[in-house]
Amino acid sequence: MKREIFEPEHDDFRATARAFFDKDCAPHTEAWEHAGITDRSVWLKAGAIGLLGWEAPEEFGGQGLTDFRFNAIMTEEYYASGSAGVGFGLQNDIMASYLVHMTTEEQQKRWLPGFVSGEIIAAVAMSEPGAGSDLAGIKTTAVRDGDDYVINGAKTFISSGILADLVVTAVKTDPTAGHKGISLIAVEAGTPGFTKGRKLDKIGVRSADTAELSYDDVRVPATNLIGDENRGFYHLMRNLPAERLGIAIHAVGQARRAVELTTAYARDRKAFGQPIGTFQVNRHAIADMTVVLDVMQVYVDRCISAVNAGELTAEEAAGAKLWATEQQWQIMDRCLQLHGGYGYINEYEIARLWRDARIQRIYGGTNEIMRDLIGRKLGF
Repeated sequence: MKREIFEPEHDDFRATARAFFDKDCAPHTEAWEHAGITDRSVWLKAGAIGLLGWEAPEEFGGQGLTDFRFNAIMTEEYYASGSAGVGFGLQNDIMASYLVHMTTEEQQKRWLPGFVSGEIIAAVAMSEPGAGSDLAGIKTTAVRDGDDYVINGAKTFISSGILADLVVTAVKTDPTAGHKGISLIAVEAGTPGFTKGRKLDKIGVRSADTAELSYDDVRVPATNLIGDENRGFYHLMRNLPAERLGIAIHAVGQARRAVELTTAYARDRKAFGQPIGTFQVNRHAIADMTVVLDVMQVYVDRCISAVNAGELTAEEAAGAKLWATEQQWQIMDRCLQLHGGYGYINEYEIARLWRDARIQRIYGGTNEIMRDLIGRKLGF
């Protein structure tokens, strides 16, 4: 189905992104998967050709582009190339919003040039061992002491936690105020008392590291406060629609790659003397998935246009994330089934895609939370 949301400049960007993923990422997929982490050099290569932090003002090396279509293209070409997870989505879809739109001029001078070049990899630390979707329940504290904050606590499930040079950390600056006492403070790698713990052994998305972090009397200058003190919860909520839309875009890109691989496999693989795609049950399954993909794409493209116009609501973003990832999982599971025993062998890309897809219904807020958000908006 023809897509109508892109302009010629997007086509040029797509060609650049695809060439980068084909040359600098896809060939390293197996090595990164085994290592459980990507090489920092690939971030520098991406930064050098304008694939990171394009929202940043030109004076800091960016392009001043606040157009989520570029974010979508990055995700789509990453999957189309067969690349393993790198973490660029976190950098561009999520962290850019904090570092470009919520920072002071002094903070931008410190962080944005490195963010754009790939020298500074950023992460956000919200989840804790005892607090996931319930953000108000976080226990990590930051106590003001003169010109500093002193941070104590622990975080877990932090994407890019090992590689990160700058971690935007959700803390309680007023432990008595619930969600109204949360602030965001940037903690730089190497700060005394700030420790990167275990690199977590995950089911999927293995090449993009996920870590535990600990804060033991970490003294951070007050100038590292992101946004306003005790307004961190609202800053986080402001970014969630774009984050959840990003997850929906991943769902479509990953599902499309799976269907393409499966279609090719069904043409080549023979059983009982004929390609398995000629059997009606398989032909119909691929037809159904293709139609669902078209519907997913139209739905998500409409959301991309809405977020660009500043019109995408939190409930609409939750709906996109919920529906797209549920459809994605159905498609991924069916594609693996159509590969038969080969689908369960790790050397086949479909196996990695299937493993990687499972997290989609969990992060960015579980799909159960998405349903609750939508239900409450309906008045229940």
